Amino acid sequence: MKTLQNHQENIERANKAIDKIKDQVSQHEWRLQYHVMPPANWMNDPNGFSFFRGEYHLFYQHHPYDPKWGPMHWGHVKSKDLVNWEHLPIALAPSEPYDKDGCFSGSAIEKDDKLYLIYTGNVWIEDGPLDEDLTQVQAVAVSEDGIHFEKLKENPVIAEIPDGDINIFHFRDPKVWKRGDTYYMVLGSKTKKNTGQVLLYRSEDLIRWDFVSIMAKGEGNFGFMWECPDLFELDGKDVLVMSPQGLEPEGDKYHNLHQAGYIMGQLNYNTGKFNHGALHLLDHGFDFYAPQTMVDDQGRRILVAWMDMWESEMPTQTHGYAGAMTIPRLVTRDKDNLRTVPVPELQTLRQHQVSYENVQVNGASSLNGVEGDCLELEIDIDPNEATTFGLKLRVDDEVNQETKLLFDQQAGTVTLDRNKSGKGPGGFRRTTVNMAKNVHLQIFIDKSSVEIFINRGEKVMTSRIFPTENATGISFFADQEMTIERLSKWELKQAIK
Repeated sequence: MKTLQNHQENIERANKAIDKIKDQVSQHEWRLQYHVMPPANWMNDPNGFSFFRGEYHLFYQHHPYDPKWGPMHWGHVKSKDLVNWEHLPIALAPSEPYDKDGCFSGSAIEKDDKLYLIYTGNVWIEDGPLDEDLTQVQAVAVSEDGIHFEKLKENPVIAEIPDGDINIFHFRDPKVWKRGDTYYMVLGSKTKKNTGQVLLYRSEDLIRWDFVSIMAKGEGNFGFMWECPDLFELDGKDVLVMSPQGLEPEGDKYHNLHQAGYIMGQLNYNTGKFNHGALHLLDHGFDFYAPQTMVDDQGRRILVAWMDMWESEMPTQTHGYAGAMTIPRLVTRDKDNLRTVPVPELQTLRQHQVSYENVQVNGASSLNGVEGDCLELEIDIDPNEATTFGLKLRVDDEVNQETKLLFDQQAGTVTLDRNKSGKGPGGFRRTTVNMAKNVHLQIFIDKSSVEIFINRGEKVMTSRIFPTENATGISFFADQEMTIERLSKWELKQAIK
């Protein structure tokens, strides 16, 4: 019982550290109202996204002692509806020789009516050279109730890196699924010469794992490390979602420090080789990383991601917290592309609807009742003769603040510009979008975030923004006449304390 007791003591210590400051943090002006955030201090990657005994469980990388990244624990929330989330005690804390410097990212799966967490144990090597200063292994913890977890005595369940062209220091982020009677795992990896790749394992019991193959490897501009892999089947195609690090910018693509996207094809489970197409981004904004998916009891594939970016300025850190999750997104396949849209359950947050139809805009215009800092907008726009058009969110004219979404019909592009969005980093992100027909927008604004879904998931743009409390204005613009055919705006209720 020494291991369990030590682990529980570390969890209790971490929970107490959070309890000391969470009430103070909860009152801050940039705290999100319907997105999962830590009660206090640091959050990054979503982990263990799963459905267990009628509830959604979401874990996350968490440093409970500081609003900056540090020794990783697993924070934990659960929900019955993907909207109202309850904070639970921390699930995992560093406690063993194999994970003493961090319980890194991983996944969850149900087996024998128990919830299993599979994660990477991290140990820093003292005085090791840069990028070669860590040892990573895979470990398992199990729970009878989905809340309290015990690390298995068999840990680490994968202690050695396979032979071959595999970097011996970077070996992490297990995602596990079951096919037939066999469990499979993908792991993020890189070659010895720093090319991103994914490894495939199989097991009959989640404890004894056999290496199958290097499942997929980057060619060309595909990054130096593939983090947080997630493989699943969707409508007859296999999809590998991952977060490649180190892609070089190409035109309007790959301007974040690291990216998050997917490749689609077919996995041969006998050879372990994944025949796939090109990389597609899942989000074209600023703040989207380490997406993870799960299947719920309705058979839906649902995705969440970290709504921030590495080495980006995070103004909330000076107020005792950092990091958030995106809203849950429903994933569907449209031929060789994925579409992601907000889960419909979020509609239960809507209140105080304001609607308009057939509003002509030429120049700049605002609409009575269409404003706020915690809301949803759904808009159908007919550009008519306008060559450039769009809208401005979180506007505060007195201090010249705005977050701008600009459509250019001739170029076929949409640009998200946060150079005037308040504190934090500026910049813009641009991508192509189909404007042959009307443009449909669904926009979620929440205190310090904006998520923009274009043409029902054709493209998505996500960003953290840090404006003033007075930045509640919304306005529309067009260089020639355009028509807002339909607009609905709802205030959104607070869903997470």
